[in-house]
Amino acid sequence: MTHNIRPAEPSDLPHFAAIEQAAGALFSEAGLPEIAAHEPTDIEFIEAAARTGAVFVATDDDTPVGFILSAPLDRAMHIYELSVHPAHGRKRLGRRLVEAVCGWSKDKGYPAVTLSTFRDLPWNAPFYASCGFRELERREWTPALLLAHYHESDMGLPLERRCFMRKDL
Repeated sequence: MTHNIRPAEPSDLPHFAAIEQAAGALFSEAGLPEIAAHEPTDIEFIEAAARTGAVFVATDDDTPVGFILSAPLDRAMHIYELSVHPAHGRKRLGRRLVEAVCGWSKDKGYPAVTLSTFRDLPWNAPFYASCGFRELERREWTPALLLAHYHESDMGLPLERRCFMRKDL
């Protein structure tokens, strides 16, 4: 089994829904079945992120088994989604995908990478903290992050468990 990280190609994008659904099962196990039941990320959004930001895949013999979607938000690169199929979990693929986006973003001149995540789930905020991200205090939120917060509210996410994080590059 050879795992590689590479920029996503158009032929990779249709694989994302199945990866996201499989990874979503972890949320059911963590008492958040409504997150697991969400529809996968819309292909139109994935394609827009691929055009304007950085989308990378983790592959197993060139078949996507994980992905990360990022695109500019304010003056930073923002990670919108990170999913690794559980059958390929615990192999540092998520970390390598985050590192790929951070490296790409730094090379393109972005000062930071941001994201929104669950504060209390081990594979969310604690994982990102281990990658060098820090939780933003509310007074640090930009207008775009505040709009993202409102969107999460509209989606029914438990806001008291959510946080924004940032890694300066």
